[in-house]
Amino acid sequence: MNDNQFPTPTPVSGDAPEGIRLQKVLSAAGVASRRVVEQYIVEGRIRVNGKVVEELGRRIDPETDLVDVDGVAVQLDVSKRYVMLNKPTGVVSTMSDENGRPDLRQFTDDWEERLYNVGRLDAETSGLLILTNDGDLAHVLAHPSFGVTKVYIAKVEGTVTAQVIAQLTKGIELDDGPIKADKARLLDSSKGTVGGRGASSLVELTLHSGRNRIVRRMLAAVGHPVTELVRRQFGPLHLGTLPAGKTRELTKIERGALLTLSRHDSPADATPGDAQENQ
Repeated sequence: MNDNQFPTPTPVSGDAPEGIRLQKVLSAAGVASRRVVEQYIVEGRIRVNGKVVEELGRRIDPETDLVDVDGVAVQLDVSKRYVMLNKPTGVVSTMSDENGRPDLRQFTDDWEERLYNVGRLDAETSGLLILTNDGDLAHVLAHPSFGVTKVYIAKVEGTVTAQVIAQLTKGIELDDGPIKADKARLLDSSKGTVGGRGASSLVELTLHSGRNRIVRRMLAAVGHPVTELVRRQFGPLHLGTLPAGKTRELTKIERGALLTLSRHDSPADATPGDAQENQ
């Protein structure tokens, strides 16, 4: 039989096998309408895998290609879930505690996906914790060498002076080596009773270290043991007014900021077992 007797095969879909039109992908991701996305392309505001898109007919693979608009990463994989938790005190940062203490499962039961925590906060520390099923992002954000900035507010014993604040930013020596805060400031102080008994201070510390209980150890080393500790910020995310024990999904803007942060080069020597963070 002559090959000319066979008709030329017709593609099943215009989106295969070359990929899916960028306009369609970004429209489905909620970035903008297809017409507006085309305008973004013309204006040079969209990049795929780090390169500015110049052709309107560009097709991509949403499973492997990385897209950003105006420098902000776009979440294309809708199966990934990103949740903020305001972890209350008394809860351990694990999905199952062998000692039977309250764990994070109570906060993930409402989500269809199997979520895991990014890093840890110790049982007596409250505040911002990220829950996600995006293992790659979780590994990068939790690894100490990646240096994601965190902001803590600590209530400490005693009256903190300007000299103590300067000491925290200049650097102190701990048993496991030197450490210094990226930023430190005194928010409030109470003189307590006559003679200074019961005096306390509120200190805000910004640092990127992931060393074990580092905030508590730093403040104890300068003579001001922590009595209460809350993490208010993790990278680009802020706890805001989220009540203790409550969760919420990250907004599109927050997801973009988090994904943008995670797309920087991660440490070459990073291994999953290295990630430690327990304030």
